[in-house]
Amino acid sequence: MHTPADATAAQSLSYCAQTDALSETAQPEPLHESRVGYVLKMYPRFSETFIVSEILAREAAGEQVVIFSLRPTTDVRFHAELARVQAPVIHIPRPSSASRLWKQLSDAAAGPQLASGLARALPELARYDHDDAYQAVAVAQLAAEHGATHLHAHFASVATSVARLAGMIAGLPYSFTAHAKDIFHEDVDAAELEQKLAEAHHAITISGYNMEHLRRTFPAASSRLHLVHNGLELARFPYEPARMTPAGNTASIATPRLLSVGRLVEKKGFHLLIEAVAILRERGIAVQADIAGDGPLADALQEQIDELGVGDAVQLLGARTQHEITRMLGSHDVFVAPFVIGADGNADGLPTVLLEAMARGIPCVAADVTAVGEVIRTGETGWLIPSGDVAAVADAIAEAISVSDTQRRRLTDAARQQVERLFDSRRQAAILRRLISQPAAEPSSSSRAAEAVPAGVREPEGALV
Repeated sequence: MHTPADATAAQSLSYCAQTDALSETAQPEPLHESRVGYVLKMYPRFSETFIVSEILAREAAGEQVVIFSLRPTTDVRFHAELARVQAPVIHIPRPSSASRLWKQLSDAAAGPQLASGLARALPELARYDHDDAYQAVAVAQLAAEHGATHLHAHFASVATSVARLAGMIAGLPYSFTAHAKDIFHEDVDAAELEQKLAEAHHAITISGYNMEHLRRTFPAASSRLHLVHNGLELARFPYEPARMTPAGNTASIATPRLLSVGRLVEKKGFHLLIEAVAILRERGIAVQADIAGDGPLADALQEQIDELGVGDAVQLLGARTQHEITRMLGSHDVFVAPFVIGADGNADGLPTVLLEAMARGIPCVAADVTAVGEVIRTGETGWLIPSGDVAAVADAIAEAISVSDTQRRRLTDAARQQVERLFDSRRQAAILRRLISQPAAEPSSSSRAAEAVPAGVREPEGALV
């Protein structure tokens, strides 16, 4: 079971100091005739805004992209940014029976382009469920038809399994980005993850914490593992820090407004925020908390709100678009992210909405799961609190709503500067392009420089990110 015990504050500070010393530019490489095939479990997905931002940044840099979606979307709301994506989206059907797989195999084998790849991949295809094997063959065929020269998957689970098999069939290199659940969940197959790391043209993970964990767990398979943060399209998140009061006196203004955002699932820790509001009320401190998001715990959280008698102070807003979230980040007083590690080991990596809050200029209170301590540091960029400690949540909120405007502005300025330095999607796109252009047969130059990076964390050469 995964625990955050080895993600110490010292390691987080060491990591941030190292990234500060890196080059702050990532010059684009000359573009070649290439097309990246994104293999995604589901596209579009309302909660995965970071994938859309990444694709938009790569397209803006001149790359061609085609998207293969393995599942039909179940979302009923979509972000406006989707309309800006130019890449064609191809939904890959799942077979109704194993017999459909054999027909797919025979059809693909009839074409000389994939016949040898199919023969090579057949033992591997036999290891997987028939629907994964079917979709891998389909992606291989479609990648060839659409001129894809590289396959990239997000999450080291089914999407990477399909990308790996499709690449084997089509003779294409594959890469993937590992996030959090696909690394730490109790259901992760360690042997399969190690194989994916070892065979990929390159692999990416989004935080120093993840990097450290994967290199320690799979030392022989992680020579081509790189740290590339998720990026933000910063123009969409203008820095607009607000003053709470002329003198920082909360008694002279309306009730301070707290905001939390995310799927209503265990790892987000929203139950702790609700309890913290009740604790603050007992102390005579009034706050209004809005929780934006939808998910399986909606009814349970509403029951908790009712049982604690804080229905007038805590509101479940349901799902909101990114535009609405961006607006709320500019209208509330404190962003609260009380993350916890789920009973199944599931934990957030480095949630995009936390970075968005830092970019917008709202003070952030966040719990120290996984990589959160790499961006939130008490007294510097916000308030970092122990995960699962409801008293610490209440204490940090009370402090955040009572600090002077000078201190508040100092924290939000530093948070914004850090996001600009580390999470600009334009720089992210340049590094992703550079990684694809590297020869597959040998580790990148960053491998040779890995020993210079504290605590086992390493980034691609020239990475600002």
